Amino acid sequence: MKIITRVRHKDTLFLLSFLTVLCFHTLFSHAANFITQGQFLRDGATLVSDGLTFEMGFFSLDDSSSRYVGIWYYKVPSSPYIWVANREKPIKTREGAITVKNDGNLVVLDEVNNEVWSSNLSIHLNNSQAVLHDDGNLVISNKDNDIEVFWQSFENPTDTFVPGMKVPVTDEEKETIVFTSWKSRTDPSLGNYTMGVDSAMSSPQIVIWDGEKKRRWRSGYWDGRIFTGVPNMTGNYGYGFRLNNDDDDDGGRYFTFSKLNSSDKVWFLVGYDGYERMFKWNEDEKQWDELRKEPSNQCEFYNYCGSFGMCDMSNSNIPFCSCIKGFKPKDEENWKSGNWSLGCKRVTPLKAEVGNGSASVGEDGFLEQRCAKLPDFARLVSGVFDIESCEANCLKNSSCTAYAYVLGIGCMAWYVELVDVQRFESLGYVLNIRLAESELGDGGKKTKIWIILAVVGGLICLGVIVWLVLRFKRKHKVSTAKNSNGPVYVATKNAEFSAAFSESTDLSLEGNQLSGPELPLLSFGCIAIATDNFSEENKLGQGGFGPVYKGKLPGGEQIAVKRLSKRSGQGSEEFKNEMMLIAKLQHRNLVRLMGCSIQGEEKLLIYEYMPNKSLDFFLFHPIKQAQLDWAKRFEIIEGIALGLLYLHRDSRLRIIHRDLKASNILLDENMNPKISDFGLARIFGGNQDEEANTNRVVGTYGYMAPEYAMEGLFSIKSDVYSFGVLLLEIISGRKNTSFRNTDDSSLIGYAWHLWSEQRVMELVDPSIRDSTPKNKVLRCIHIGMLCVQDSAALRPNMSYVVLMLESEATTLPLPKQPLMITSMRRSVEYRESITEGLDVSNDLTVTMVTGR
Repeated sequence: MKIITRVRHKDTLFLLSFLTVLCFHTLFSHAANFITQGQFLRDGATLVSDGLTFEMGFFSLDDSSSRYVGIWYYKVPSSPYIWVANREKPIKTREGAITVKNDGNLVVLDEVNNEVWSSNLSIHLNNSQAVLHDDGNLVISNKDNDIEVFWQSFENPTDTFVPGMKVPVTDEEKETIVFTSWKSRTDPSLGNYTMGVDSAMSSPQIVIWDGEKKRRWRSGYWDGRIFTGVPNMTGNYGYGFRLNNDDDDDGGRYFTFSKLNSSDKVWFLVGYDGYERMFKWNEDEKQWDELRKEPSNQCEFYNYCGSFGMCDMSNSNIPFCSCIKGFKPKDEENWKSGNWSLGCKRVTPLKAEVGNGSASVGEDGFLEQRCAKLPDFARLVSGVFDIESCEANCLKNSSCTAYAYVLGIGCMAWYVELVDVQRFESLGYVLNIRLAESELGDGGKKTKIWIILAVVGGLICLGVIVWLVLRFKRKHKVSTAKNSNGPVYVATKNAEFSAAFSESTDLSLEGNQLSGPELPLLSFGCIAIATDNFSEENKLGQGGFGPVYKGKLPGGEQIAVKRLSKRSGQGSEEFKNEMMLIAKLQHRNLVRLMGCSIQGEEKLLIYEYMPNKSLDFFLFHPIKQAQLDWAKRFEIIEGIALGLLYLHRDSRLRIIHRDLKASNILLDENMNPKISDFGLARIFGGNQDEEANTNRVVGTYGYMAPEYAMEGLFSIKSDVYSFGVLLLEIISGRKNTSFRNTDDSSLIGYAWHLWSEQRVMELVDPSIRDSTPKNKVLRCIHIGMLCVQDSAALRPNMSYVVLMLESEATTLPLPKQPLMITSMRRSVEYRESITEGLDVSNDLTVTMVTGR
């Protein structure tokens, strides 16, 4: 009996011990993500977020005995510490603890219960808890109402930014420091470098400071999509940075960062060495990949070339720094030795600097500096909405040294020395720099003119002599054969490229409209050699005005050559129109024209080569369309909209494209869209009406606005209609013309049918439907329906389209039902019946004559 009693007593003790351990284990070891008032998290135990993404606890660096409290990625090798609490006061033993005090504060205690860190709440809480969330944010909230947040680590960061954080942007003219680097790789205490937002006077930009407010690097201004000073940065609504307006009472603005995939692990760091880096976890290689590092080169260091200096890393054979035209080094000896920090000074004083006593001094003007990172310390000019007004505003203020008009920002002016200016190899912005009249053109002395004329004459003579020698010595001549497509040049050696360049060309265009450095003229023979005599193997496609071929120039640069068909409707006038237009247009979403060639009846345009061809190559292919996920499709939509906005509003001349369609949207190596084919574009001057009519209707069936197709009336709203059709095609993955033999007659009719029955999600391409954010795609379809309304007056302009795409806070009006689709279809079918037998496709650009 005693034995049985003893055994039962022993079992009872074991059971009590087991239950005690189980409770303790449940609280601190079973993926607990919170602690409440009175509970302790001892060194060795951790909190783990619900989704097993982040972990919080004590850690040491290398072999140091110092202990810190921090947050890191859960079970990820070499995980960064995205937040550190007691970075200034490490604990020397492993006997520290984390707890929530009776007043509601989260604190870190050392081995003798001294506080080494506290959340320092300004109010007393009786029922609070500290919770580690799945985005890495440590939050102090009410235990009964966890929505009510009193403190969070995201608002008290250390040196690391992760998605989910809000980087504040003040509306006041001041700088906001948010992140502070570690002191060294093994010391998390406050370091020498800070990073934050500078919103003083202009659009916000990210800045790294070295010590007491000494700038080390800046991102350039935010234009609504990208930071303008970061090369190769692309804007994407679904992936990247966004500037948000808080709807709360404080009404503040803040930057956020969105991940492309929710499972991605991405973080940004301002390092102890003063560099800002972006990292992403590579699951396959089990390592952190460094995606970006700033400053990325010498030119990225702040004001590397001094005031009025230009830094350029694109050509390694020349010094990085040069003075902007109209300026010279302040110290010639230091400049020549490579010490450029003193910068440059004006060669010729401005009119205001000379004074009123010199009546002979002309008015100041502006020099266009292309492909430039805009200088620091710009001021936004309110109430100015176009580049002409921006120039006039700067010109009337004698203190204004430069101006720029940037889409997404507006008019920017500089009233100080221009600092931290950089030339990019591509992209960039146009900076207009104030110079004295004599620095801009005809203000030089006659002797200088005669010297220039003599030098030019000598070079011409030398060029003629060299040309004659080459012609005489050339052993392998270029033979010419005739075929249906015109002359074909057969080359036997690469050296004949140089000979082809020297061949004469027919440049008898009216008024020498093509002269100038903006558009190089190449000989037909050179292009024939580059394209292997326009071989079928190099043919990229067939456009409305002729075939397009791939070629390679002597330097290895790939090109796309558009060869105008002799049977097409585009004559010399339209060809010259396209050349002059594109040569003057500068925008990231417009294709770049590299040169042209005119020889007899042969007319060629040389474009930058787009490796991913055109949008229709992917969009309407049953397999390839899956490569265009929603994020990429939205970026393409947004890019096309910005390109059209530039044509309609921000270029020097108001331009109507008139042939916007999927085949005229080219895609670069990063699948960024570029509008091409300006052969049908029309120019409107500053004083010209925004609407015109024509008895020659040109364009593509399915993309033409009703008033244009039926009455010959066209305006910027005609392009808006084409954009709306293209937007619906991008979302649906179907051609507008694929509905011709259906009850809906067109994609627009089909979209309205689904819209009216509240089944509009059925319009979305099935290959992306399940992965598409419903609210965003519905908004895009809504915008598309507004763009394709029958009445041009009801359609939004492109500036409003861009606003609707980029700001979800913008209220959208309801579209009206399109009623003219059927009559348009009948009109086109009639025209097709009278042209039966001709080689005209609905996918090609067509020319139609209508009576008025």
